[in-house]
Amino acid sequence: MSIEDLRHKIDEIDNEVLRLLSRRAECAQQIGHSKEKTATRFFAPERERLIFERLRDLNGGPLPHAAVQAIFREIISASRALEAPVKVSYLGPAGTFSHRAALGRFGTSSELKPVDTIPDVFTEVERGAADYGIVPVENSTEGVVPYTLDMFSKTALKVCAEVFVPVHHHLATRAESLKAVKRLYSHPQSSAQSRAWLRENLAKVEIVEVSSNSKSAQMAAVDSEGAAITTDIAAELYKVPVVAQHIEDSPHNRTRFLVIGQNEPKPSGKDKTSIFFSVQHKAGALLRALAAFDAHGLNLTMIESRPTKQMPWEYVFFIDFQGHRSEERVAHALKMLEEQSLFVTILGSYPEAE
Repeated sequence: MSIEDLRHKIDEIDNEVLRLLSRRAECAQQIGHSKEKTATRFFAPERERLIFERLRDLNGGPLPHAAVQAIFREIISASRALEAPVKVSYLGPAGTFSHRAALGRFGTSSELKPVDTIPDVFTEVERGAADYGIVPVENSTEGVVPYTLDMFSKTALKVCAEVFVPVHHHLATRAESLKAVKRLYSHPQSSAQSRAWLRENLAKVEIVEVSSNSKSAQMAAVDSEGAAITTDIAAELYKVPVVAQHIEDSPHNRTRFLVIGQNEPKPSGKDKTSIFFSVQHKAGALLRALAAFDAHGLNLTMIESRPTKQMPWEYVFFIDFQGHRSEERVAHALKMLEEQSLFVTILGSYPEAE
């Protein structure tokens, strides 16, 4: 076939794709109307997981699964927006990894609302200004984000989903050269994840801590002697030239984000549960509590302690484990844990991200 023939064939296929998309959107609208009657939330991560898994099994190429998933993420986002765009609060400003996580989870048809701090994300969802929030909880090289964990002891919001975002840091500056840089603007996690490069290239430069990777780009944009550890999106957004790419210590670095909201997803077949609990300040108390997970064959994926901030040397323990709270073995494990604990709070069960 000639190029013109192939282009004509593509036009015919596009027409059919558009027709099918319209039919799909009509079905989604009908589901949306049913959810309105029952006050069900529009965001159903367990259903989306099943869609993506089915598409992966059906996909015979040449498009890779990641491309297919990205396309259908936008289709789902646009379908949800036919009723009303889902409002999502994230740690801003625009261009942060939180922004990227929100786009990756909810798509561009959602209404994304940047806020200044992690507590602000929780507040926006609690007061109904946002349907969901997205917050960083741990990084693969630097560990947990304590601000996020501490907020869970102050809120009734649930964990609805999780997202993993690859982390790539770039050095951006308007200075004439690296030797002319006097100040480095960086989020504490970003500079910690780029220690080796900084030690070799900017060892004597003052590090000024800022609230986000986008804020660092904003600061460097108006400082001719400043530089920023930032994202490619933020550097482009605030027009700060990138002079060094991928300065992170680990090429496999990624950050895990949690979606917080009012609803809890149904089982998807591959789920994770997040809880926090406290035990008596006695020898062996934590060991006896953790035995509940071993006794019922549950795999822990994260464990972290945080001070209660009420009494010195007293802690709460945050745990993630594989399984959904509706499963029988999970229910038995949680009951056994409660018997050994002062309290147990279930933050939510949700589909496990890949």
